[in-house]
Amino acid sequence: MKLLDGKATAQSIKDELAEKVNEIKAKGGKVPHLAAVLVGEDGASKTYVNAKVKACEAIGFGSTLIHLPEETSEEEVMATVDRLNNDADIDGFIVQVPLPKQIDEQKVVEAILPEKDVDGFHPANLGKMLLDLPTLLPATPKGMMLLLERNGIDTSGKHCVVIGRSHTVGTPISVLMSRNSNPGNATVTLCHSRTQNLAEITRQADILIVAIGREGFVTEEMVKEGAIVIDVGIHRVPSDKTKSGFKLKGDVRFDEVAPKCSYITPVPGGVGPMTIASLLWNTYLANQKLV
Repeated sequence: MKLLDGKATAQSIKDELAEKVNEIKAKGGKVPHLAAVLVGEDGASKTYVNAKVKACEAIGFGSTLIHLPEETSEEEVMATVDRLNNDADIDGFIVQVPLPKQIDEQKVVEAILPEKDVDGFHPANLGKMLLDLPTLLPATPKGMMLLLERNGIDTSGKHCVVIGRSHTVGTPISVLMSRNSNPGNATVTLCHSRTQNLAEITRQADILIVAIGREGFVTEEMVKEGAIVIDVGIHRVPSDKTKSGFKLKGDVRFDEVAPKCSYITPVPGGVGPMTIASLLWNTYLANQKLV
């Protein structure tokens, strides 16, 4: 069993981007600038946004954090999106989800200019992804594809089973894995909470991608010997073995599943760092007008 080290792979991508920033500066060009909008005080969202800002600073990107109060109205958030859309210095931006209940998330996503949508969630970008046209891909699925590519994993002709059909992870990764590309060229089965005989299907998977959002959902008997397992889940669960009293766990029961795998992502340190690396890569592409 080998760990698919997202932290190390993401660092190599960030190193490449740092070099690209130096090249841009040497030519007197505009350095990529990422903005993030955070509404409210959700602890996980704060952590994610701060990690993104720090990553920008580490590689020489410009970064802007706009932190709005929990009670911010939908109109105010939309006005912020409009301002960022029209700010020539901002190459790309994200609005961190989840948003407070008074704000329609889809309405906000659709208000972001597709060419600045570095999260890759705008319907125009998802449509281009489906048609295999150049676009800003959803950050987490793109991160998984990069993780497979950078670790030399051949996916052509393999059976890939995806558990979870969200618009942000499950559905787009099923599209990317089935495309005529490398990684890609896999035969894909997309499963979800209502799939019958789920374990029977997952045991057929050469590559199992788990993004169902349930801690410890995938057990040893659901995975075949030698499978590649990518765990997208991240859950903060109580633990008496850590100083904080909590531990981060995934959708897969790592300790019992890992010995059966040829490769598996850890949680934390697997998909998470790759999502941030992909977000930075998308910002660079937007800056260079490459999509």
